[in-house]
Amino acid sequence: MAAETSPARGARRAPDAPETPGAAPAGPGRGRPAPGRAGRRVRGAPYAFLLPAVTLFALFFALPIGYALFLSLRKVEVKGLGLGKGARSEVWAGFANYRDALSDSELLASAVRVLGYGAIVVPCMLGLALVLALMLDAERTRLSGFSRLAIFLPYAVPGVIAALMWGFLYLPDVSPFYYLLDKGGLPQPDLLDGGPLFVALANIALWGGTGFNMIVIYTSLRSIPAEIYEAARLDGASQLQTALRIKIPIVAPSLVLTFFFSIIATLQVFSEPTTLKPLTNSLSTTWSPLMKVYQDAFIKNDIYSAAATSVVIAVVTLALSFGFLKTVGSRSNQGETP
Repeated sequence: MAAETSPARGARRAPDAPETPGAAPAGPGRGRPAPGRAGRRVRGAPYAFLLPAVTLFALFFALPIGYALFLSLRKVEVKGLGLGKGARSEVWAGFANYRDALSDSELLASAVRVLGYGAIVVPCMLGLALVLALMLDAERTRLSGFSRLAIFLPYAVPGVIAALMWGFLYLPDVSPFYYLLDKGGLPQPDLLDGGPLFVALANIALWGGTGFNMIVIYTSLRSIPAEIYEAARLDGASQLQTALRIKIPIVAPSLVLTFFFSIIATLQVFSEPTTLKPLTNSLSTTWSPLMKVYQDAFIKNDIYSAAATSVVIAVVTLALSFGFLKTVGSRSNQGETP
């Protein structure tokens, strides 16, 4: 009788062979690659992608803000006549610069002027942007692509160039508008003096900012499903009714966003009045809060007061923006509550 052949010691089971019943399952680490450098690279990849943005944020945003806060708490102490080495030294001032900024009559007057300027700019800009967006979104509008580009193009013009252009158009001696008014025997108002000055400055902001807000609202309108318009058409709704009852309520978040941006831009107005200042005596060097900061920092060489004023402006802007968003959010939540 032939001897029974036994399997060789250490021979492996074929890959397709079934597992032996009752065999112990593989351990938790068996059959899996051990975590090594490749695993660490995968886990660190998101941080590597975020590193450039974080670096830029820290260098050009967080660090300047921190340095401005530091300067706002300092001041220069002058000994004697302020001549010689060591006559001027930087010392701790605490909140003295903030007290001076909040009690400064020029800063308060500039804030009032900016509020009046914003009362003209923000409603008119958003109203024009909404009307233009609705007109471009209408079915019978022709050359909508060219019209969008023509309305948006002024936004691409730098603010200083736009202010210079409009400033010369406001001057009676060189403006073609005044020439036409003179030939027609019509009154020629001085837009760079008194109350019309607010209208002249607001016109520059409207000309440059309406196109951007219009694009934001128009993009929101184009995202509305066509089925909603078809249902409104079947119900007999006119173009005006569709705009008032469907389009405007749907694009309300875009209106809130553009209003938010407009408030911030209004509080930070600087280039328009600064550029028009050499053309008229009605504009003071502290017409807006940012002009006051520039005057303190670069004309009076008081960077400490300028830093404190900048912090005050930033805090007020943040408070107004947060309050506006909070109010809008609470009203929207109340409207959604059944």
